Amino acid sequence: MAHHLGAQERTEQKIDSLRQQRVLIELQEKDALKNEVEAIVARQKNGEISLEEARVLKEEAARKRALNIENRLAIIDNTIALLERNEGEIPTVQDSTRYLTKIEIGWGHRDESNSRVFGIRYSDRNKERKIVYDRRTYSDLVLAFGINNAIISGQSLGDSPYELGGSRFFELGVNWRTRVFRNTNFMRLNYGLSLQMNGLNPKDNQYFVANGDETTLETFDVDLRKSKLRMDNLVVPVYFEFGPSRMTKTETRLRYSIRNQFRIGFGGYGGFNLGTRQKLKYDRNGERVKDKLKRGYNTSDFVYGIGAYAGVDGVLLYTKYDLSPIFKEASVDQRNISFGLRLDLD
Repeated sequence: MAHHLGAQERTEQKIDSLRQQRVLIELQEKDALKNEVEAIVARQKNGEISLEEARVLKEEAARKRALNIENRLAIIDNTIALLERNEGEIPTVQDSTRYLTKIEIGWGHRDESNSRVFGIRYSDRNKERKIVYDRRTYSDLVLAFGINNAIISGQSLGDSPYELGGSRFFELGVNWRTRVFRNTNFMRLNYGLSLQMNGLNPKDNQYFVANGDETTLETFDVDLRKSKLRMDNLVVPVYFEFGPSRMTKTETRLRYSIRNQFRIGFGGYGGFNLGTRQKLKYDRNGERVKDKLKRGYNTSDFVYGIGAYAGVDGVLLYTKYDLSPIFKEASVDQRNISFGLRLDLD
């Protein structure tokens, strides 16, 4: 009986000590907040930070200290409840979660550290991720599509031998966006890798014929239901991008966001031709025929051009123009031009 009373007395002493700590916790956190605010005010008076930055930092410090009080008091209260429920003993178990791994499966989504996940990734569930204070580079998936045609020397676009609405382009790539200057995000450098597919659909029942080193348009011997030439190019685009952004700054991180902001970009691209193919569809002797002809068609091996885009957030109007000719040995130069929509998917 005496032993039982001794254990009960020790439990009450532990609980009394914990209740005293509850009072000290609030005093400690409030005192720490006061010191942090004084330091922020001093930085603002010295010109290190602006008045608005000081306001944001003070709000963040107050929020942090309030959460500290809430969490630390919850620990004390839970500990008291454990002591009361278990007659002064706190049960412990061996922590086996350190052997667990986190499995992520993704096709381009961003994880907790804002990095893209492709495929399957295993990671230590309890591994602490390092937070980068100032992240200057972000990545996007780029998807672009629209109408395509050619600028021919000595002719207007309206006189093009290619269908204005039927000829199209498609682009798919990955893009990195890096802030150029240290203290402003008004100018960014955008660069990446893209697959461009440019299509040309001839008018008037014509198709492309390679005659030695020159490729020309000729009339097909039967009515064509479809005639299309497609050029696949792998290019490295580089653009200078301009536009406003919103800055968020705390003690642990600095971020610039262009979400819902207008932006405009100018630049160019260079790369090489992966392949050229022509697709023909027609009827012959009562049968439907589909020809897929993969040949060089004397298209340029190296491609380069200029481009521009403008829009809000990730929805942009987009145009590009090849400075390299479509065909190497053509008697009249033709250069590819595209207009469409570009989507930057973050």
